[in-house]
Amino acid sequence: MSTNIKDWDVEDQKFWESTGKGIAYRNLWISVPSLLLGFAVWLMWGIITVQMSNLGFPFKQDELFTLTAIAGLAGATLRIPSSFFIRLAGGRNTIFLTTALLMIPAIGTGIALMDKSTPLLTFQLLALLSGIGGGNFACSMSNISTFFPKRLQGTALGINAGLGNFGVTTMQILIPLVMTAGVFGALAGAPMELVKDSGWIFGKIVAGTPTWIQNAGFVWLVLLVPLAFLGFFGMNNLLPISPNIGGTLAAFIKVLWLYGLAFATAGLGLYLYLPAPTGLGLLNMWVALPLIMLGTLFVMKLAAFGEMKGNIAKQFEIFKNKHTWSMTVLYVLTFGSFIGFSMALPLSIKVIFGDQHIFDAATQTWSHIKNPAAPSALTYAWIGPFVGALIRPVGGWISDKVGGSIVTQAISAVMVVASAYAGYIMMQAYHSATPEVFFMQFLVVFVILFAASGIGNGSTFRTVGVIFDRAQAGPVLGWTSAVAAYGSFIAPEVIKGQIKAGTPENAMYGFAIFYAVCLAINWWFYLRKSSEIRNP
Repeated sequence: MSTNIKDWDVEDQKFWESTGKGIAYRNLWISVPSLLLGFAVWLMWGIITVQMSNLGFPFKQDELFTLTAIAGLAGATLRIPSSFFIRLAGGRNTIFLTTALLMIPAIGTGIALMDKSTPLLTFQLLALLSGIGGGNFACSMSNISTFFPKRLQGTALGINAGLGNFGVTTMQILIPLVMTAGVFGALAGAPMELVKDSGWIFGKIVAGTPTWIQNAGFVWLVLLVPLAFLGFFGMNNLLPISPNIGGTLAAFIKVLWLYGLAFATAGLGLYLYLPAPTGLGLLNMWVALPLIMLGTLFVMKLAAFGEMKGNIAKQFEIFKNKHTWSMTVLYVLTFGSFIGFSMALPLSIKVIFGDQHIFDAATQTWSHIKNPAAPSALTYAWIGPFVGALIRPVGGWISDKVGGSIVTQAISAVMVVASAYAGYIMMQAYHSATPEVFFMQFLVVFVILFAASGIGNGSTFRTVGVIFDRAQAGPVLGWTSAVAAYGSFIAPEVIKGQIKAGTPENAMYGFAIFYAVCLAINWWFYLRKSSEIRNP
C-alpha cells in the first residue's frame, strides 16, 4: 500500500471491510503509542517538580507550580495550529514529525536536571518546549477521525485518546522508577541525594538516597526513536483529506512554520503574564488566555503562505457553526478537567497534606510545619489519571450505543457534586493539624472526578463525530481539544492561587459552578425536546 492513499470511502461497507479496515487500524495502533509519549513528555513536569523539591533545587513552590503551568499553556496553544495540520501536511507526515520533535525537550530536560544550579529560565524554556507533546493530541485525534466511519467514531477516538491518555499514568509510574537507578550509566551523569523523603507506588524512599532525576528526560528517547521510525514507514496520508501536501519536506516546513508561530504567541503571552524576573506580570490569567488564543489564530491566518492560506481560511469556517462553541465548552468540562487535575494533583497533595496546619489563637495566624505522616504524592497521584484513561474508551463505546449527550449529561451531574465535595475535603485538610486523616476521602473523590471526565471525553468526541461532516470534524476535534487543554494551565494556577490565599476549597467550588453551567448547555443544545440535534 502506498504512503499516499488516493481513494478513501469508509462509509461504503464493502470498501471498509475489504480495504479500509486494515489500513485504519494499522494507523490507529501506531498513533496510540505516539500520543501516549506526547502526553508523557508534556505532563512530566507534574512529577519532576515534586522530585526537584525533594532534592533541594533552589526554587519556591510558586516557581515549581509555574513550570507545570507553562508546559500546560504551551501544549494547549500548540493544539490550535495542530488542529489544521492533517489537511495541510497529511497524517503520516504530521504524526512522524511531531513525535520526533519530542526528543528535543526530552534531551534538554535530562541535561538541565543534571545540575541544581541550572537557572529557572532554562527549566521554563524546556517546559515551554514540552508543549509539543500537548499539541500532538489535536493532530492525532483529527487524523484518526478521518480513518473510521461515523458508526465507529466514538470507539476509535476513545481508543486513541484513552490509551494515549495512559501517557499520564505511564509517566507518573516510570519517572519515579527510573530515578532510583543509574540505568543509563555514565552517559546520564552522577546521582543527587534526596534532601526530603520521597516515595513511589512501591514504597517510601528516605532522605539521602541517590536519585538520578535526569533520567526523567532521557528515558523517553528509548521509546521515541523506534516509534518515530515506525510512524514514518507505517502510517498513511489520505489524499482526499489532505489534497495539497506538496511532498514530505514541504509538509514538514508547514508544520514547523505554524508551530513556530504558536510558540511565539505563547511565549509573548507568558512574558506578559508571568511575574518578574521571568516576565512583566501585566496581565491576569483570564486576560492572557483569550489574547493568546486569538493572537495565535490571527498570526496563523496572517502569516500563512501559498496554498496554506486557502486551506486555513476554509477550515476557519468551523467558527461560524454554533455547535463548534457548545462542544468546545463541553470538552473543557471533560478533557480540561482531566488534564488540569493531572497537572495540579501531585503538587497539591504535597502542599495540602505535606504540612500540619496549626492555628495560633493568640496571634490569629496559621503556621505550617512538616507533617511526618504525610502521604507521598508520587505514590498516589497516578491513580486518578489511570482510572480516567482506562475508562475513556468505555465512554466512547457506551455513547455509540445510547448517544453521546445522555452520557455527557450524567457525568456532568456527577462532577458538580464531586467537585463541591472535593472542595469541602480540601478545606478540612488545610485547616487541620492532622490533614492525613482526610486524604483517603480526598483521593476517592478525585478518582471519581477522573472517572467521570474520562467517560465524558469519549462521549463528547463521539458527539463531534456525529454532528459535523468529515471535512469539519477533524478541525473541530482539534480546536475543542486545544481550548480544553488550557485546563492544564488554569487548574494549577487557580489551585496554586487559592492555596496561597489559604482557601483551596474555593478552586473546587468554582469548578463545580462551571460544571453546572455545562450541564445546562448540554441540555439546551442536545437533550431538550426542541433541540436542533437531539442526543448525537
